[in-house]
Amino acid sequence: MSLKPWTEIARPHKDVLEGSFKQSEFAADITQVASGTAPEEYQNAEMFFSRTYITEGMRLLLISVAQRLAGQGGDPVVQLQTAFGGGKTHTMLAVYHLANREVSTDKLMGVPPILDEAGISELPRARIAVLDGIRQSPSQSSTYGSITVNTLWGELAWRLLGQEGYALVADSDADGTSPGKEVLKELLTRAAPCVILVDELVAYIRQLELGKQYKGGTFDSNISFIQGLTEALKAVPNAILLASLPESELEVGGTMGQRALNSLEKYFARVESVWKPVGSSESFEIVRRRLFESSGERGEIEGISRQFSDFYRQHADKFPVETQSNEYFERMCSSYPIHPEVFDRLYEDWSTLDKFQRTRGVLQYMAIVIHRLWNDGNKDALIMPGSLPLDDASVRHKSIHYLAQGWEPVIEKEVDGPRSVPADIDGHHTLFGGVQAARRTARAIFLGSAPSSQEQMIRGIQTERILLATVQPGQTIGVFEDVLKRLRDRLHYLYAEQDRYWLDTKPNLRREMESRKQNISERDDLIPLLKDRVSRVFGRNHQFSGIHVFTPSADVPDDYGTGPRLVVLPTNAGYSRTDTNQAFSEAEKILRNRGDQPRQKQNRLIFLAPDFDVVSRLKEQARIYLAWRSIVADIESGTLNQDLSHLNQSKRSRDGAEQSLTQLIRETWKWLLAPVEDFVKGRPELKWEVVAIAPTAQNLIQSIEEKLREEEWMVYEWSPIHLRKVLADWYLKDGVTEISALKVWQDCCHYLYLPRLVNDQVFRNAIAEGVETEDFFGFAAGKEGDRYLGFSFGKNSLASLDESSLLIDRETAAAYAETLRAAQQSDPQPEHPGTGGTGSGNTSGPSGSGDALTPPTDPLSVHGDKGHESTAANKTHFYGTVDLDAVKAKMDFATIMDEVIQQFTAQVGVDVTISVEIEARKKDGFDESLQRTIKENCNVLKFKSSEFEGD
Repeated sequence: MSLKPWTEIARPHKDVLEGSFKQSEFAADITQVASGTAPEEYQNAEMFFSRTYITEGMRLLLISVAQRLAGQGGDPVVQLQTAFGGGKTHTMLAVYHLANREVSTDKLMGVPPILDEAGISELPRARIAVLDGIRQSPSQSSTYGSITVNTLWGELAWRLLGQEGYALVADSDADGTSPGKEVLKELLTRAAPCVILVDELVAYIRQLELGKQYKGGTFDSNISFIQGLTEALKAVPNAILLASLPESELEVGGTMGQRALNSLEKYFARVESVWKPVGSSESFEIVRRRLFESSGERGEIEGISRQFSDFYRQHADKFPVETQSNEYFERMCSSYPIHPEVFDRLYEDWSTLDKFQRTRGVLQYMAIVIHRLWNDGNKDALIMPGSLPLDDASVRHKSIHYLAQGWEPVIEKEVDGPRSVPADIDGHHTLFGGVQAARRTARAIFLGSAPSSQEQMIRGIQTERILLATVQPGQTIGVFEDVLKRLRDRLHYLYAEQDRYWLDTKPNLRREMESRKQNISERDDLIPLLKDRVSRVFGRNHQFSGIHVFTPSADVPDDYGTGPRLVVLPTNAGYSRTDTNQAFSEAEKILRNRGDQPRQKQNRLIFLAPDFDVVSRLKEQARIYLAWRSIVADIESGTLNQDLSHLNQSKRSRDGAEQSLTQLIRETWKWLLAPVEDFVKGRPELKWEVVAIAPTAQNLIQSIEEKLREEEWMVYEWSPIHLRKVLADWYLKDGVTEISALKVWQDCCHYLYLPRLVNDQVFRNAIAEGVETEDFFGFAAGKEGDRYLGFSFGKNSLASLDESSLLIDRETAAAYAETLRAAQQSDPQPEHPGTGGTGSGNTSGPSGSGDALTPPTDPLSVHGDKGHESTAANKTHFYGTVDLDAVKAKMDFATIMDEVIQQFTAQVGVDVTISVEIEARKKDGFDESLQRTIKENCNVLKFKSSEFEGD
């Protein structure tokens, strides 16, 4: 079922549609109605009740008024005291029209059931006196023909009974003294049934300075009048007084206003019945009836509301708990076409503002909103906080009218408007722009947070309420969650704490961050940070000899190593499927050369390249993180003067930026590059094989190793059949029957067209597995003349890997094995258990004879054979000295480490000692500063001796 726009179901009143309403029309004026000069909707009793929703409080009050006027009980005095805009004057108008009886009660919508409940069949017409404290002045008299009225009691008497009534209080009116309880009782008895409506009483009495006489009397005489009037009303069964007293400090005024209110409350409290103000749920119907001619058919309203309710229940974890109840469904039906969240924010948040009147303020605000949305052809299913057209000047001005100074530029730049940041986000991202996600979200945050103040312990609107204020059924919630993060990262006046967001007129530290971000050096700050953070993601548990992050080619060792080397390319070597690949050219430089020298072990390198399309975002995020980090450091050190809330905000922003940076690093370095060579027209041609690593993989280095194994770019287990093929293709051909095993292993490390083995153990294992049978090749630990030493073929063996070890063509090995077997059969040797190497040593025939070689007792032994034969020739010590150029010593020493020393340290059981001898001379001698520096450094580096000497 599709969601029909509210504009196709509901219809506002004509004045709202046309925008012909005046803001003042929503402010009911009891004096204008009494004088017959009010707008038609207030003056005409029938029209007034047709647009008035009778709340629970109004219903009870009208019952009491009706009973009182009919002499059947009811309260003599009712005090109307609520917050600014709470509906006091509107309630007085309802009493006025009910008592005035200019229109039959059966024509007043909602009144007949009230009279039935009160048990009254015929309501008498009452006299009505309206006293308006704002319209009357204590210093100015009112003239009615020949009568001059000075005081409130004079005004009351005149309005109830004209000259007859005024005559009762004439002397008191002239003197400015209270007429007393009995005179007032006589007045009320003659006027009964009567209704006295007193509005803004405090506004009148607070003008009376203590001890000063006015035409309207003194402060004390007016308080005495109120006391006498309330007492007199108790004695007249069909007379009633309704008086409005303010609740907010704004309405009360200064010290005299508070004094007047305290005195009035004391006397009203003796006889009053406090009126129940408008409930927030009742405000739905009040606003709807006043602003909408028709809200639509009940069936359509329930259909729309049901879709919203079902949507909230389907995504219960994303919305407030109250949306899951059927009561919330009923609220949506009763407030349609306005979303309940609009009322909640206006009544719960905006009504706390001093200048915002509850019912009247909501009516004025929503009338402007509805007029603009209707004329713009709004297509929302409900009028939601995210629907508010804050880009409209009238709506914007009405919004900031209740707020402190400084909000207009905030709305224009960061909430709504053609040049606002949310409009820019919506305009550049189709995903967001299709549902106006950024603008709707910013509007919702404004409505839900603008009234809050810095003094509040908890500020802002929760994410779940932002979603409630913006998302409609059928839309993707994730889109609005994503745009919320975008807004948080871009807006200068938006604050975020945990899951709460709020706007303020004071900028956050984002502008400071943006300024610092521009000054971050890529070479000195950005690249070192990225190098450090990228290095962290690999960990230590892997099979690579080394992981080289952003390392120059000269510093990437050219060795066989205990495993391959992973070279992580820098940000300027990004890989892209479409553009010219900087990754290939940069990787080839490192692959072919080590500094200025050609690289030999090219097949030991694997490359990890950044994604070209993500690099710019990564750098931006890194700059953001560095900027926030510096801001936090400066606030903590006192360099930047900010309060605790800004420090906490900075820390949260720093931590969030760091988290995003870590994620972006994984998204950036995801392309694994493996160099391979194919022969084209007899010459090797380099090409690159590329595969992506999933950014979401939990362990990056493990994922890389798994991908290398999966793509067979790195061989972890090598079958002897593949080794035999390599031997047949490249070595054992054209009459060659044997090849150095060490050379084959080293060639696999050198040449890109050969398999890339993870280490030499894989090669050894392939040899050992291959010689277990006679199907692949033979192995010998060495060769002396025509005789193979430590020959293995068709039996378990441990393969050594040195300059002497050989791999032998299968046919040659088979023939040699057959020769050994034949020789053994013709000249068998007895075995001598327990004699160790003696029994397995190689023996020869008589010296100088031309007979065939005498085979060993164990023809397939490798180590025993080799050890026995080479004991006398073993060299157990190595000494080497070399002179280094002092300018290039660092580079040359690194080469010595790779090419010489590492050859020893890679062997088991080799003890290596390295001594460094340094001699420096200067004709005119070394200054003391240099001597001191050298000696301190030598001590730190634990030199055994270090001395300066003279000639």
